[in-house]
Amino acid sequence: MQVSVESTSSLERKVRVELPEDRISSEVSNRLQNMTKTTKIQGFRPGKVPLKIIQGRYGDQVRKEVVGELVQSSLYEAISQESLKPAGQPRIDELNDEVGKDLAYTAVFEIYPEVKLKPMSKIKVEKPVCEVTKNDVDGMIEMLRKQRRELKPVERAAKDGDIVNINFEGFIDGKVFDGGKAENHDLELGSKGFIEGFEEGLIGKSAGDDVTLDLKFPDEYGNEELKGKQTEFKVKVNLVNETVLPEVDEAFMEQFGVKDGKEETLLTEIKRNMDREVELTLRRQLKDGVFESLREANEVELPHALVHNEQHRVKHELENNLKQQGLDGGAIAGADDSVFKEQAEKRVSLQLIVGEIIKENELKADPAKVREMIEQAASGYEDPNSVVNWYYSDQKNLAEVEALALEDGVIDWILEHADVTDKACTFDEVMNKGQTAV
Repeated sequence: MQVSVESTSSLERKVRVELPEDRISSEVSNRLQNMTKTTKIQGFRPGKVPLKIIQGRYGDQVRKEVVGELVQSSLYEAISQESLKPAGQPRIDELNDEVGKDLAYTAVFEIYPEVKLKPMSKIKVEKPVCEVTKNDVDGMIEMLRKQRRELKPVERAAKDGDIVNINFEGFIDGKVFDGGKAENHDLELGSKGFIEGFEEGLIGKSAGDDVTLDLKFPDEYGNEELKGKQTEFKVKVNLVNETVLPEVDEAFMEQFGVKDGKEETLLTEIKRNMDREVELTLRRQLKDGVFESLREANEVELPHALVHNEQHRVKHELENNLKQQGLDGGAIAGADDSVFKEQAEKRVSLQLIVGEIIKENELKADPAKVREMIEQAASGYEDPNSVVNWYYSDQKNLAEVEALALEDGVIDWILEHADVTDKACTFDEVMNKGQTAV
């Protein structure tokens, strides 16, 4: 077998392979000879069909099969011989399989890039840290009270924090615009759910009042047709409701599993849950930050084949996520793949960088960490032991957990060697701004 390799770009390779004709003809001859023993043809006894008859009927088909198999096996040999690492499925060009001549073909493919990692000490990582304070816990309790609030109609003027029930109709140039009309709509004054001036214009109004508001949509408003437009809203105030928050009593505490009726127990339980959520969120944020720092510090040339495959994967994941939420994934399915290119490039880049870190440092999944993750996943089931056994009895399931454990191990290794600085964050900054705002 003769092999030659041409570099047509930094990553693309063109491999030319030539195989002697006798390698093909010998294999074809052997297969046809074996067929004389097993093929049934009318007029001949089993095992007595002449080779010439077999060759006439099946010769072309057998040759095509032999050529196809030899192309696959010889290409594998050539790639191994030349120490190449294809990043995608090779494309076979210029196939010459004419009878009586040597078999020759060209395979074109991209190879994996050489990844040269920047020294890990040069990688700067901000590590978010957060301590859940008493004020955070108090704010969480107030949020939980608000979630269980009751509305009480009042015969007074509306004030900030009240919830008014209104009918409204919006006009631009004297015409009602799409989405500008509603009836029996509950609006919390001060929530900034409407454009500036709307809620403020209802403060001091009472049930039964008719209000006309002359306002302007912001220049940066999300709807292009409404940006910067002057508008007139005609509003009817149906009801003014004040919010009544539940007392932090035994009935309230019992909703959160606190049976002893002690506020101290409730505070402890809420803080424990908040600490756990913060820890999980900080870990996710830290991982994202580490990966982003790695990607920005290490420039990698990306094979088109890997990016193309990842685009399909991203698209498929988004479509499935929508379907699992009961939403229509048709918009994603019909979208052009180019929409997902940037995300795919980021993923491929990180995969190559992280893969190189694992290879250079011979990192492996910690069996103890794998066990811990499996037991944590199983803890929510009725029979945790059977779930644990299920993971360990199926290599595919186990491999998925090992991959996650290895990823965690990579993050920990990077943090040990990178330039890490702590970044203090409040609970609201970590867990979505304003979550515990009173």
